[in-house]
Amino acid sequence: MAAVTRHVATEDELLSALAGLRRATVAGRRAPHKPLLLLWLLGRFAATGSTAVAYDEAEEPVGRMIDDYGPPARSTDRVAMPFVHLERTLWDPRDADGRPIPASAHERGSWLRARGATGRLHATVERLLADPGTLASAARLLLDLHFTPALGPAIRADAGLDLTAVEETALTLGARRRRPRRPEFTRQVLHAYARACAMCGYDGALGRHPAGLEAAHVRWHSQDGPDEPSNGLALCALHHALFDLGALGLTSDLRIRVSPRYTARGPAGRAVEALDGAPLARPRPGRPTVDPVFVKWHDRQVFKHDGRAATA
Repeated sequence: MAAVTRHVATEDELLSALAGLRRATVAGRRAPHKPLLLLWLLGRFAATGSTAVAYDEAEEPVGRMIDDYGPPARSTDRVAMPFVHLERTLWDPRDADGRPIPASAHERGSWLRARGATGRLHATVERLLADPGTLASAARLLLDLHFTPALGPAIRADAGLDLTAVEETALTLGARRRRPRRPEFTRQVLHAYARACAMCGYDGALGRHPAGLEAAHVRWHSQDGPDEPSNGLALCALHHALFDLGALGLTSDLRIRVSPRYTARGPAGRAVEALDGAPLARPRPGRPTVDPVFVKWHDRQVFKHDGRAATA
């Protein structure tokens, strides 16, 4: 007799299931396909009260999010993987005749479309998500565990998630589950780079406090990046956002790279293109430069290479 899958029944069980999603990889690169599908489903639920969706409805918008917020990849079946393999304690995919799609099914969009595949979060999950605080906590948890804060607003906008009314609840509950940050990280990194952007030299301040200057993780904190100066860069808010999106990157000899997928029309945007090949500012004497291990991680996991694939 086949084992019966137990569905989540309480908010704590739901958040634990989300925190315990199996982290998939493709060719050694992180594959945040499941959390992005889930975030899109949460946005759909917030808008319509249901997560029921046909595969061919989800394929384009979720595929675009995977392309924008995941590592570069050549696969054209990006959405098929989470549609088939999202944990069955949460998710119920079926064919056009209502038969369950097994976890061993093909990870191919054509296979799913031919069978009229549909999916829906279990009714118990939807009942929990009907509480706005639970929905916001679920969304914030997925963002905290799989992405970096600079990407949060863009991902939420693409998913159709407006969490402002319950953001405090989400932040409080999410903080219990994410790895704490070391408070000294920001001060140490900004001091190491003399409170100036390591890419453009911006050093604005209001009184004693830097304005628009941030301590960026090279390897994201959510992806086990340490809160150490060797994993940090002082970046202005613009270049921090572009670095986290993969529009900017670093070479092994610490020169700035601009993604071939980056485009700009005006002079301000083209000023970013002019950074390509420029040397990254070095930290103060005695302070560590960025560890090559973290540079390589960013290159493979974040930077948007030509053809949507990173070099080996």
